[in-house]
Amino acid sequence: MKSCLVVDDSKVVRMVARKILEGLDFQIEEAEDGQKALEACQKSMPDAVLLDWNMPVKNGIEFLKDLRVMAGGDKPIVVFCTTENDMAHIQEAIGAGANEYIMKPFDSEIIQSKFSQVGLI
Repeated sequence: MKSCLVVDDSKVVRMVARKILEGLDFQIEEAEDGQKALEACQKSMPDAVLLDWNMPVKNGIEFLKDLRVMAGGDKPIVVFCTTENDMAHIQEAIGAGANEYIMKPFDSEIIQSKFSQVGLI
């Protein structure tokens, strides 16, 4: 079973993402900010990260840059999932090491499609 770390400061978004991803046979961990997400990755590196942009403590881009320089941090497939939908944000995310980009609000079809495109399912 593959693992996915869902990183979002919204408990509702984490709950919805968990339900969708568990339905796709992922084992889920959650973090409400980028700092807690880094700590989770230090304990156990996930196969995938579903990542929000705007969060307290450490935002998604800061987390992603830190993740990519950690030992094994090049391995997870990172899918940004955010309301930031302008080209500058998308380019910044891809430049920082994101593999894919999803706009909020999302549904199971969108997640399944993106995770399939990057070879997770």
